[in-house]
Amino acid sequence: MRRALSVSGDTFSVRKLGLIGGMSWVSTGMYYDRINRLVQKRTKPMVSAPLLIESLDFSQLYGLREESDWERAGEVLGQSAKRLQDTGAQGLIICANSMHKVYNQVAAAVDIPIIHIAECVGEAMNAAGCDSAALLGTRNVMTESFYRRRLVAHGVDLLPPDTVNVNAVDTIIYDELMVGKVTREAERTLRTIINKKAQQGAKAIVLACTELDLIVTVDANILPVFDSTRIHCKAAADWIMDEG
Repeated sequence: MRRALSVSGDTFSVRKLGLIGGMSWVSTGMYYDRINRLVQKRTKPMVSAPLLIESLDFSQLYGLREESDWERAGEVLGQSAKRLQDTGAQGLIICANSMHKVYNQVAAAVDIPIIHIAECVGEAMNAAGCDSAALLGTRNVMTESFYRRRLVAHGVDLLPPDTVNVNAVDTIIYDELMVGKVTREAERTLRTIINKKAQQGAKAIVLACTELDLIVTVDANILPVFDSTRIHCKAAADWIMDEG
């Protein structure tokens, strides 16, 4: 169901989107800001995006290791998705790359679409003609198949994860960025990693962690950068404006 948004005589067709957030609160704030700016740009300066947000307690979803832990996480996110649907959301997004590991479990809990972040990234890379990249994100995103296989399905050849880089990036994300801490040392570390990836043959970088945008220069880098957050938010705005 779509609803008409009327602003100063202009009518826009919009849909209400639910955000499963809190993973981290920094990430959720970035989503809220970017989606609103995109919708505002396509409508009028005083327009706000029709959003419902449930901010989960990330301390209950942190450091998951065992399969049973992920099963519980899927239940928590599934319950959140159901509450958002019951409150009026017509579609959903999960505001975290790593939590897309339980995407299928969450999607099974509701009857409305969930915009998958890796699918959006894969489509953007395909449209740009990018067929080789290095993936940067949390440990499970970089090393497990749930995210990588979706990019590969779009024709993207991904460099294998490097243990040293995996540990360094994962530590920066969890110990610094997710609590709102941004340091020059972290910026230097990511710059060095990206330079090495370029030397290893990567044609692009995929920022598969929302918060990495805080320490990586997306628009002026040695390699093209596909920022999952920007891509996901654009897909969200497209969907809200009935263009996705």
